Amino acid sequence: QVQLVESGGGLVQPGGSLRLSCAASGFTFRNYDVKWYRQAPGKERELVAGSTSIGGRTNYADSVKDRFTISRDNFKNTVWLQMNSLKPEDTAVYSCNAKQEWPPRDYWGKGTLVTVSS
Repeated sequence: QVQLVESGGGLVQPGGSLRLSCAASGFTFRNYDVKWYRQAPGKERELVAGSTSIGGRTNYADSVKDRFTISRDNFKNTVWLQMNSLKPEDTAVYSCNAKQEWPPRDYWGKGTLVTVSS
């Protein structure tokens, strides 16, 4: 059974840090590009960060560059999102996505809520 399970969300004060985890099972994780997305209330879902299957190249949204870091461990089948210097505008549900080009596969987790507030 394919699963992506996020954890690590919660309430944090502005300027604080959180580390999100996404544990994968049921598929060959190392063959997949993995990405973190977020969706704030009343807004569209946006890409936060990504890591490629080959080479582990990373990319980030401009709004999180130099604050967030995506990393993955293909032996532990896990991807993390380290979030530092959090701002109220980072408040959202964060979801991880794993995608393979061929054969085409696209998996999503259910998300974890991050609230940045004093």
